[in-house]
Amino acid sequence: MSFSNLVQTCLYLYTLQTGLYYCQMDNDQNLEPGGASPRRGPPRKGEPSARERILATASKLFYRDGIRAVGIDTVLAESGVAKASLYRAFPSKDALITAFVTEHDQAFWARWDALAAQYVDEPRAFLKAFLISLAERISRPDFRGCPFLNVSTEFPDDAYDARRVARANKDKLRSRLAETCSRIGIADPDRTAGQLLLLINGAYVTAQMASDAELSRSLTDAAERLVE
Repeated sequence: MSFSNLVQTCLYLYTLQTGLYYCQMDNDQNLEPGGASPRRGPPRKGEPSARERILATASKLFYRDGIRAVGIDTVLAESGVAKASLYRAFPSKDALITAFVTEHDQAFWARWDALAAQYVDEPRAFLKAFLISLAERISRPDFRGCPFLNVSTEFPDDAYDARRVARANKDKLRSRLAETCSRIGIADPDRTAGQLLLLINGAYVTAQMASDAELSRSLTDAAERLVE
């Protein structure tokens, strides 16, 4: 028996005894998208990393199909990333879910800040523009609800990390709305902010049942009455 065959035999016997799976794979090895043959080495120039591909795929699937309905194997198949790469980036599905919600939170506030920069000294105009932009987003055909409300519904345990991120987003939104209402000159900005948040969350829930024009008009009209 050659030395190479002897090594392979020893590895095979070790696998049988320990239950561990052995494969000759570099730590940075990835699968090509679509389940093609694996390739070795870091991502090509301009190509997203394994972590980015996993998160992008999981975000799409979680939002479209529901978090509990999507298994890790589905994420692997869609992203074309090796399982070892997935667990290096995200030790558990819970960690992946938290990253998904965190990414949505960061995107939400990036949109808020970009819009606020256009209305630095016009809080009332900013609030109206924010509500119009929100109505436009939730009127899109691919809208599947507010990701923060979705997570809170699927995971009711307050100790769950992803739920805490979702809750923090809503708390921060109420605080930002209160600041805006205060700048407008509303007598009770905290109470009005709570009413606006209730209105916004209600719009998220009813978005898939109302026409685009009806939703946008109802949302902005109701909000304007609150801040008169």
